[in-house]
Amino acid sequence: MIIHSASFIQSSATLRQCPDSEKPEFGFIGRSNVGKSSLINMLTGFSHLAKTSGSPGKTRTINHFLINSSWYLVDLPGYGYAKVPVGMREKWIREVENYIVRRESLACLFVLLDSRHKPQTSDMAFMEFLGNNQVPFARVFTKSDKLSSGALEKSIHLYDLEMMKIWEPLPPAFITSTVNKAGREEILALIEETINNLSNQA
Repeated sequence: MIIHSASFIQSSATLRQCPDSEKPEFGFIGRSNVGKSSLINMLTGFSHLAKTSGSPGKTRTINHFLINSSWYLVDLPGYGYAKVPVGMREKWIREVENYIVRRESLACLFVLLDSRHKPQTSDMAFMEFLGNNQVPFARVFTKSDKLSSGALEKSIHLYDLEMMKIWEPLPPAFITSTVNKAGREEILALIEETINNLSNQA
């Protein structure tokens, strides 16, 4: 897939405020500071589309970006650490879960996982939530350039071992790096394939 255009449409605090559309949506979510904004910018080829920040928990709304005038990339608030009151963070979680479970146009959710860390409890719990609610998703291992090939393979193997305790088959996985653009073509290919399948079903 070639990205010809990408434009910010709106930020929404709740599902009800999200734009009306029958276009397929592809969400991106992960723990705070996993490199989500950088990945979005790398995927689209627009370096300032999503705002990057050194402060975890910067994304606080459901952000819609229209890609090629045909599908939405949705930047979702991260879960985990954020310098905000607990009540506010819990509200984000409720609204994001509401979007994920009820948004009919959500075609796939990309769950970002920091490849440098062992399986995190919050990541595992979130993916189990997705499975229980039959939400289609793929794993995206970020910051792969920070590890040697051996360490990267071991990290992903640990995730697979942990997930195989309850998952069969395992969700798709992509290895990415915003430094060398690893994984970009593979993720865009999955998005394109999903859009084509949805069009054939219409």
